[in-house]
Amino acid sequence: MSAPAHLVPAPPGERRRVGASLPDFPWDSLAAAKARAQAHPDGIVDLSVGTPVDPTPQVVVDALRSAANAPGYPQTYGTAPLREAVAAWFARRRGVPALDPDGVLPTVGSKELVAWLPFLLGLGEGDVVAHPAVAYPTYDVGARLARATPLGADTVDELEAAWDGGARIRLLWLNSPSNPTGAVRSVAELTALVAWARAHGVVVASDECYAELGWSPEHDTTAGGLVASVLDPRVCGDDHTGLLVAYSTSKQSNLAGYRAAFLAGDVALVRELLELRKHAGMIVPWPVQVALQAALGDDEHVAHQRELYRGRREVLREALQGAGFRIDASAAGLYLWSTREEGSRTTVDLLAERGILAAPGDFYGPPGARHVRIALTATDERVSRVPERLAGLG
Repeated sequence: MSAPAHLVPAPPGERRRVGASLPDFPWDSLAAAKARAQAHPDGIVDLSVGTPVDPTPQVVVDALRSAANAPGYPQTYGTAPLREAVAAWFARRRGVPALDPDGVLPTVGSKELVAWLPFLLGLGEGDVVAHPAVAYPTYDVGARLARATPLGADTVDELEAAWDGGARIRLLWLNSPSNPTGAVRSVAELTALVAWARAHGVVVASDECYAELGWSPEHDTTAGGLVASVLDPRVCGDDHTGLLVAYSTSKQSNLAGYRAAFLAGDVALVRELLELRKHAGMIVPWPVQVALQAALGDDEHVAHQRELYRGRREVLREALQGAGFRIDASAAGLYLWSTREEGSRTTVDLLAERGILAAPGDFYGPPGARHVRIALTATDERVSRVPERLAGLG
């Protein structure tokens, strides 16, 4: 792998400032709206960030406690039982029967992986990182940290047009189910995108962190549905070459505070990333590795959490639609992608006056500028306040 561009010494007298190329942290711009929502007599209903609020499952807490005596350094690669648990989970829950445990690598949450993957893959100036046009902002940030160029593109035709125009795409991020829209890629769409990437020597990284939270019958596991993975044999055959999946247990297991996530896929790519992460000290703590293994081995708590979110989703969906919102996509995940056909900041202000905080769609790219993202991650008590606060808006 070639050295990342920003490891090349700068010319004398020139100091490279990576931070200067980064956008402002988007959540800082919500301070005024948050203050207005907090001023509501009955308090704020915060539906913006998507931070889990329910208890961490006891099976996970017990596993963490059992590993609390951890005087030695943990393994960057993760323990063999953890990697085998990830492979078993993919077979049991994701329709991926042949994941090699050697192609699994625990990560310190999924955000650090998203932010640093272009750098770790050796991308630099002149390289392009493609990602969804409406997307989690860290895909863009990760490209910029590596001094590569971010590019919003959703279809094979858009990718091919960029390629023909000279864009040296080296990494393609997919996100299904999408944050923020909740859209889910079909097997046919994923197959076409993987085929295009392989034909052009492009690594595919698929962020699938919301895959256990499908709501439409096609994607709801309680109804026999499934959110397809790029590692699904229907998508890639039995060949995981050039494919990586990022996954987090933060949402399905209420483990955001644990930073318990993993990368899985191409064994050769994972081993290259492992060597770099060993040098950099990117290690998941031993007790968290034990907790992650326990979380992946227990489906009951995930099913329980899914039903909590389903109930909150129905309350919010009905309240929003009754108040004149249209909900687009949102087939899976923790958000309702909602619009009143006006600028997203106008909608954020409208909701803030009623004590509700939402995330403006412009956080996620220009195509999201007329939507807001409504998170399901508030307590039942807080969610129950939303219908009365939105009454009369329809």
